[in-house]
Amino acid sequence: MYERLDVLREKARTELRRVQGEATTGTEQAASERESFTQLYSGRFSQLSAVERGLCFGRVDETAGDRFHIGRIGLFDDDYNPILIDWRTPVAQVFYKATAAEPLGVKRRRHIRLHGRTVVGVDDDLLDADALGDGERSTLIGEAALLSSLSAGRTGRMNEIVATIQSEQDEIIRSELPGVLVVQGGPGTGKTVVALHRAAYLLYTHREQLGRSGVLVVGPNSTFLRYIDQVLPSLGETDVVLATTAELYPGVVATAPESPEAARIKGDLAMADVLEKAAAGFRVVPAEPIRLKVGQEELVLRPAAIRKAQQAALTAQPLHNRARPLFVRRIVKALAHQIVERIGRQYVGEADVEDIEREVFEDDRVLELLDRLWPELTPQLLVSVLFSSDTRLAAAAPYLTAAERSAVLRPLTADWSRTDVALLDEAAEQLGDTAAVVAGRKRQAADEAVATAANREYARGVVDIELTADRITIEPWEIEQFKDLIAQRTRLIEAPASLAERAASDRTWVFGHVIVDEAQELSAMDWRMLMRRCPRRSMTLVGDIAQAGSAAGVRSWTELLERYAPRRWRTAELTVNYRTPTEIMSLAAGILAAIDPTLKPPASVRETGVEPYVDPVPAEALADALRVAIKSEQEAIGDGRTAVIVPAARYDEFAAALPEVAHSHDPAVLDGAVALLDVPQSKGLEFDAVLIADPAGIVAGSDRGLSDLYVAVTRATKRLTVLGSLPDVLTQVRHR
Repeated sequence: MYERLDVLREKARTELRRVQGEATTGTEQAASERESFTQLYSGRFSQLSAVERGLCFGRVDETAGDRFHIGRIGLFDDDYNPILIDWRTPVAQVFYKATAAEPLGVKRRRHIRLHGRTVVGVDDDLLDADALGDGERSTLIGEAALLSSLSAGRTGRMNEIVATIQSEQDEIIRSELPGVLVVQGGPGTGKTVVALHRAAYLLYTHREQLGRSGVLVVGPNSTFLRYIDQVLPSLGETDVVLATTAELYPGVVATAPESPEAARIKGDLAMADVLEKAAAGFRVVPAEPIRLKVGQEELVLRPAAIRKAQQAALTAQPLHNRARPLFVRRIVKALAHQIVERIGRQYVGEADVEDIEREVFEDDRVLELLDRLWPELTPQLLVSVLFSSDTRLAAAAPYLTAAERSAVLRPLTADWSRTDVALLDEAAEQLGDTAAVVAGRKRQAADEAVATAANREYARGVVDIELTADRITIEPWEIEQFKDLIAQRTRLIEAPASLAERAASDRTWVFGHVIVDEAQELSAMDWRMLMRRCPRRSMTLVGDIAQAGSAAGVRSWTELLERYAPRRWRTAELTVNYRTPTEIMSLAAGILAAIDPTLKPPASVRETGVEPYVDPVPAEALADALRVAIKSEQEAIGDGRTAVIVPAARYDEFAAALPEVAHSHDPAVLDGAVALLDVPQSKGLEFDAVLIADPAGIVAGSDRGLSDLYVAVTRATKRLTVLGSLPDVLTQVRHR
């Protein structure tokens, strides 16, 4: 299945000559074709590395007699006949959509399970028995690939499901690009993995549109991101940024803990106006005239002049930092005008006026005064000062009570929390760049212009050598295309940052598509930040309102999206639970009914024969009971993974009582056989066995405590144990 390097080069040359021969169709079209085939063959080498993960995972036998194989990428022989069909192509859809009720011309679908390059299992789905010959019937083998993958032990990493995508999942993965797609689904329905495969599909199908801007995938926490970080690379896609909302402001590390009340207040949409008022509070108009000495002159700056200069500056440019130079210019002119008038206008020329203005501007006392009247602000300074001053906070947010202000106040030098990031991003939008940042960008642009000129000169020499060596004729416009291409590649060699690295370090980067997992947890201010990252509103949001645990989170998709993408959003629903067995889902259904009686749980596809174990262990015996249960579960699941989920308020207590268990403070927590997590840390994850300690404490921990318990109960793929004080919703559960 390998294509030799010389074969690829010859294909590229043949395609180049074809494009040259068809250049009469127009320079623009030929240039577009040149770029397309260049991208195709340059990306081929990196794609072929997927062979180490096993390329082929399926085969389709059609009733018409044709047969083709499905894989992670497409491969062709020397005559360009397909050897392997990329799973994202339209022709591959029958592998995922064909059913016995509607075979779509398929008589047999074969699943090939691989470990590296080794075939470890083959499973056949018989879709049209009448079309299968006697000889073919004798070759039917294997159990269903889906159920085989579901019953396999967890590894601490999410695996791609490209070989076992189901029909309702495939329809969502291949949904059209424009607009916002909301994928609503209960626990275990595969929302996350569908979203990741959708990212791979969109990058493949819309490579030209998304290849330069990339895709942003937003997850609920860093543990979750580590859990999914191998899925997209395994599908051959790297132009993706994985981040939490706490990581979307470059240079800021947001790790400080925060109370749910503070998160609710700071996540409210009203904070946008609060920040605007807070910035305005730094622009001072004194009650009395200001007198200052510049050189030998005593000058007076009156409040009316300051107010007029502020209003004029903000009218011309509403952003605080961008308007400041306009304000400074007006104040300097007003002060210089007083000096000119004293000298006598008839004795001062235009050049003299400019010199006087320069002297005024460079005077230390004037600079100090300007900083006092209109200081330059960074987002970090604005947000930290606002939340460290009760006076400023009360002035900017008069709707907050004293108790609410107390909940968000913190020391000036305190570390950043997750909810601060959206506020910093909002402040950056409202303030605009500082003078130092603007100057830095100008220097960078100048340096890049010099580098580009040097690269083009180098490229000219390379083109001349290639033309002489190959003795081929290329049109002048094509030579320019070659120069640009080589110059661009030279620049990338000199600064080899990947698209994902460049996007992650640039706050103003605009992504071609944004995917948000656990979307119901994001606050209104988080959404303002994310919408700036994708002004075209090309997004995939996956979540479940019933699992919302944040008081600042989404309560209605309609309310959220009609604000940002009116009439440009649509919904899809996943209804089948592939993770949670029927026995556990029966217990979870009672919790879901207590949350909202109108909600229906997703239907589980399998049973394990193992009922949940629920035991109201007394508080004083809970730690010992947990140790016994952990040992028992590990023996039951072998090499699988176990999670102990506890109330957030008691996390440190249980961490001290269970020192042998991997704690979530460690980024590698999922690599251990047993992980200790609170509910927010467990979102999006799955484990072979789950132990829930003190479920009543989880319910009492927040206003959305039942939703938190619902999340905890539905993390298990095989076994569930609930120990400790029971909430009312579990007291009727049969104990065994």
